Parts: sequence; C-alpha cells; structure tokens
Amino acid sequence: MSGHLLLQDVHVLIVEDDTRLRILLKQYLTKGGYWCTVAENAEHARELCAWFRFNLLIMDVMMPGQDGVSLTRELRKSMDVPIIFLSALSDVDSRIAGLDAGGDDYLGKPFDPRELVLRMQAVLRRVPETFPALLRLGEYEYDFERGDLSRHGASIHLSLSESALMNCLARRANKTVSRQTLAAASGIEKFSEEDRGVDIRISRIRRKIEEDPRNPRYLRTVRGIGYQLTPDKLEHQDPDS
Repeated sequence: MSGHLLLQDVHVLIVEDDTRLRILLKQYLTKGGYWCTVAENAEHARELCAWFRFNLLIMDVMMPGQDGVSLTRELRKSMDVPIIFLSALSDVDSRIAGLDAGGDDYLGKPFDPRELVLRMQAVLRRVPETFPALLRLGEYEYDFERGDLSRHGASIHLSLSESALMNCLARRANKTVSRQTLAAASGIEKFSEEDRGVDIRISRIRRKIEEDPRNPRYLRTVRGIGYQLTPDKLEHQDPDS
C-alpha cells in the first residue's frame, strides 16, 4: 500500500526554544489533527529523532547552543524527513542558508499559523509514504489496509481503539512508539503518565496475538517510553500497484 499520509498519521516534531510559541504551536496543530512532540533545543531534538520516527520537523533557526541550520545539516546525514524552518531572520541570505542545509521551506517570524499549516500540507504532498501491507506475527496476520487480524484465515475481532493502536504500531514496526502517541491514536484526549488506558488496550491486544501475554514476543514494553511491535515479517505491496 502506498500514497500520501493521512492527517491523523502525521507525527510532527516542533523544535523551538521559545516556550510560549512551542506550546501555542503544539496546541494549534494538535487541535488541527496532527500528532505533535516538542523539543526545546537541538540536543533534545537529536534524542527524540533517535527514538521516534517523525513525518515532519518544524525547526527554529536561532536557538541557544546548536542552531537549527547546523542541526538540520547534521540530521540530513541520516534522515530525509521534511523540515520547515521558522526564523526571525527572513533576509535572502538566511533563507538560502536554511534551504542549502537541507530545509524544505522557510517561514519568517512572526507568521500566521494558518500559513504554516498550508506550507506543511504542501511539503507533505511531495512526500509519498509506504506502509507494510501485511504483518506476520507467528500464526497471526495483520492486514494493515483492512485493519484485520486473523489466525489461519479466521478473523479475530478488534475494537476500534485496538485497531487504531495496531495501525499506529504497524506504521512504526520495529520502532518504539510513546504512550502519548498511542493515547492520541486510540482517542484518549487528555493523556497523563498515570493514565492506564493505553496499557489496558495493549494488554487486550496481547491476549489476541501472544502465545504467552505475560511474556510477550511481538508486542513488547519499552520501559519508561512506550511499546514496540516486532513482527516476524513485513510484506509490502508494489508502490505502483
């Protein structure tokens, strides 16, 4: 299966040292349907990029310590995720420097968040995304497109929230997915670390795909962070099919 990302599947990393702007951007984009994670500086952003898979980075240029342009140049050695710069430096030379470092767009401050969203959408339209069509988990199969879990051809019921979690985990197979991201995927609007809603749903899924749910092989806990789905095999469709 291939195509453009659905809005609810877009995970955005906001790298911004201005606390007020960082919070406002997250609130605005989250309300618009995006998944948002925030970083206050380059070091924090680098750590998050090592743990999670993002579909888009919104990068402040002027930050204490390492600036956004040099961080982008560093990230480009191992990542091709789209990056949009935000900066009070809107002169031609600054824009050229940002784009030359690997940025996909450059928006001067102050800006209207509606324009940022339009630029995000334009960038994402240019980035087709592919996902596994089928995940094999021992005797079980998960059809990503249909959201269908089966064993030897017999369908196994998944609730809407369980199916949403499986899709979220499948899109990031073999990668750690935070509990906050999973909470958003399963419709939990106000997430807190004390909330066990995600863990309860994960336990239900384990009972459906694990031979021994207490010692899971496929849906593993990554302590202090979240969960990871590690299938035996991923099968992809031909992008042109």
